Amino acid sequence: MVDILYEDNHILVAIKPKGILSQADGSSKKDMLSILKAYIKEKYKKPGNVYLGLVHRLDLFTSGIMVFAKTSKAAKRLSKQIYDHEVTKKYLAIVEGKLLGSRTLCTYLTKDEALKKSVVDPLGQEAILTYTALEEKKEVTLVDITLKTGRFHQIRAQLASIGHPLYGDQKYGSTHQIDSFEFPLEAYHLSFFHPTTGKRLSFEHKTLHL
Repeated sequence: MVDILYEDNHILVAIKPKGILSQADGSSKKDMLSILKAYIKEKYKKPGNVYLGLVHRLDLFTSGIMVFAKTSKAAKRLSKQIYDHEVTKKYLAIVEGKLLGSRTLCTYLTKDEALKKSVVDPLGQEAILTYTALEEKKEVTLVDITLKTGRFHQIRAQLASIGHPLYGDQKYGSTHQIDSFEFPLEAYHLSFFHPTTGKRLSFEHKTLHL
């Protein structure tokens, strides 16, 4: 069972493990939306279908904090916060090479459907993130990342574009091979306004380290 960080009548905040989809894709892989619907159905003895709104996603092998909406009104309000950049998302990542200090990256990205990756394209969508180097060891660096936008594979593509792909991320140029379950990217912080009370809620869960 996944870890539940917070739950009330309107939202549910949980940790998505690596190797679990955010939502079903037609394959036999497990997904958070189905797991949490089953959890709600069993816990509250709900008959029939359970509503749970997906308002954002994490990649298959990215672990971390996600918020789900238990009502359609909450889903609409959370989605608007994401659109208006009122939701704060922070990640930890291990990248190849030595990075120093802090920097804001502004890149234009396009999703290559055939390759299932983001590529730098001056005609693409604007992608912005800020990173801060935390610790360096053996030619890799642990970095703290704040996303300003939410593009497909944004962190992976942007860090690769400056010559520092995620360690083991061969799709984006890493020369190292690792097990997918060791993929070094974690969504460790999520904060947003509660969709009904308006109170700012913040959640953190860190496991990634050098």
